[in-house]
Amino acid sequence: MENKQSITGLIITYNEEKNIREVLGCFDFCDEIIIVDSYSTDKTLEIAKEFSNVKIIQNKFEDFTKQRNLALENANNDWILFLDGDERITPPLRKEIIETVKKADAKDAYYFYRKFFFENRPINYSGTQNDKNFRLFRKSKAKYIVDKKVHETLEVNGTIGVLKNKLLHYSVSDYESYKQKMLRYGKLKGIELAEKGKKYNTITQFSKTFFNFFKTYILKLGILDGEKGLELCYLQSLYVFETYRALKKENKK
Repeated sequence: MENKQSITGLIITYNEEKNIREVLGCFDFCDEIIIVDSYSTDKTLEIAKEFSNVKIIQNKFEDFTKQRNLALENANNDWILFLDGDERITPPLRKEIIETVKKADAKDAYYFYRKFFFENRPINYSGTQNDKNFRLFRKSKAKYIVDKKVHETLEVNGTIGVLKNKLLHYSVSDYESYKQKMLRYGKLKGIELAEKGKKYNTITQFSKTFFNFFKTYILKLGILDGEKGLELCYLQSLYVFETYRALKKENKK
């Protein structure tokens, strides 16, 4: 059996009992795994405790960036593999990660392109074709920007690369849960904009919502993804609409 790599696997969770076993399995080559959990009420932690090298930290949720940075602070290794509950590593990607961290000339952070799934159906367009995120990086060279409450942004003070194998992203398990996710993210984004001094404007709300749908469904070829493409583009536009609805509410406080 291969030796564990000096990588810390990180994940933030809240009620991830449907995903936690599989995603923790993706960290099987990491010598340390840390979960920052927002006080899950399901079996997430019960399942996680079945894994011997998992450390669990519970912290009240304020925003995604704070949870991620807390996870980073507790990591003992410099190399970090940060996954979401709905992401999965393929065997070729696993092999590529292990080989990459061994390289003498390894970059400081790596983008992973992601293959998007809607209710287990692959989505090829709808704006997902260019979807990529930092998932592997050196702790000493990166941190999450603190003023981002949602769609966390990793700031890298070093060199950047891209891995060739894609991460599987099972983002939408069902329509209703993804809708609630978009509403929740929109609310957080609206609060973020308000804290930055942004003012609500009705024209901006409706024009940006419409343009987002037009961009993903027409310009990014969501129409070619069929019914699921239409649903996905609508839900992504709902996120934009909710962002400005939340901003309006915050401005009135």
